[in-house]
Amino acid sequence: MSSFDQALTLPSGVTLKIRLMMSPMTTRQSFFNGTITQNEINYYAERAAGLGAVITGAANVEAGGKGWPGELSIADDKKLPELTQLASAIQTKGAKAIVQIFHGGRMTNAATLSGVQPVSASAIAAERPDAETPRAMTTAEIHATITAFGEATRRAIQAGFDGVELHGANTYLIQQFFSPHSNRRTDEYGGDREQRYTFIAELLDSVFNAVKKYATKPFIVGYRFSPEEFETPGIRFADTLWLLTKLRETKLDYLHLSLNSYDRVARGNDYQDKSLLAYVHEAIQGKIPLVGVGGVRTRADVASVLNDAELVAVGQQLLFDPTWPLKLASNNDDAMFSGNFADAMAYTPFETPLYEFWFYTFSC
Repeated sequence: MSSFDQALTLPSGVTLKIRLMMSPMTTRQSFFNGTITQNEINYYAERAAGLGAVITGAANVEAGGKGWPGELSIADDKKLPELTQLASAIQTKGAKAIVQIFHGGRMTNAATLSGVQPVSASAIAAERPDAETPRAMTTAEIHATITAFGEATRRAIQAGFDGVELHGANTYLIQQFFSPHSNRRTDEYGGDREQRYTFIAELLDSVFNAVKKYATKPFIVGYRFSPEEFETPGIRFADTLWLLTKLRETKLDYLHLSLNSYDRVARGNDYQDKSLLAYVHEAIQGKIPLVGVGGVRTRADVASVLNDAELVAVGQQLLFDPTWPLKLASNNDDAMFSGNFADAMAYTPFETPLYEFWFYTFSC
């Protein structure tokens, strides 16, 4: 088991000085057009000290991929000045700056898209209240979106970020193409696991081609994924283990398992002998670093995650205790806030207007 204060050199050659990361979380602090606000820049900078890397909340790569109001965008070059400010603000505190890039797919609505119908792999609505039926993407649109991820990566490089994280989790578009629930296509992008993986494979090619063309120094590319879906049909853990046999052979710098609790077990009757995190770590075979996440509050939680991962992502704890990593590093555990969210509302002296976004914040 590694210690959280040990450095880690990723496959690309980038070295993280410490094995703690800020988990990507949505705070809805961007302007209506996706431009980063100064409040948002301050929010990330306040939490960057004592971390190896900060992963931003999801940034859409296309206007049609916007998932919610107040969402960060990396969809055009006009966003570069503010993106550059954000990357620099994080790096000034000693952390690597990683922007999470995504497309919401069917997990949005026409109101958010100014009246435009959402799109997805197929015209199948999500199983959630008030879900809208998306329009199935044409082959040309799929190719355009894959290109958009490459262009977003180019912008991240030009803005000075140290990396991107591909958001293949939480039922957004990348996951929608791999899921048998949202992907009922009969062309080259649909069918069995191998065919549903085609979108991911082409997306990785687009991103890595951008890195090769534009990056002048090592650049991080991570991938976040969810282990299971509730829908039937849907992604089962066996499907995810198959997916990992593909991803572990790529040039990715890390895999990031999206969980609300790092010790969660599988929903089905199979894979009950250990946590999902432990099974995933075993499946990766040490070929790519794994990021564990979910309910990390204490030194003991950090140690537990590092039993089955190389990196630890911390989310909610950093919302109401921005100096938590510094307290961890200085063995000042007694000063760590360990109450609930209601207590945290009064405890946290936010200088940015985060209160108005508090109840909209969720793990990306």
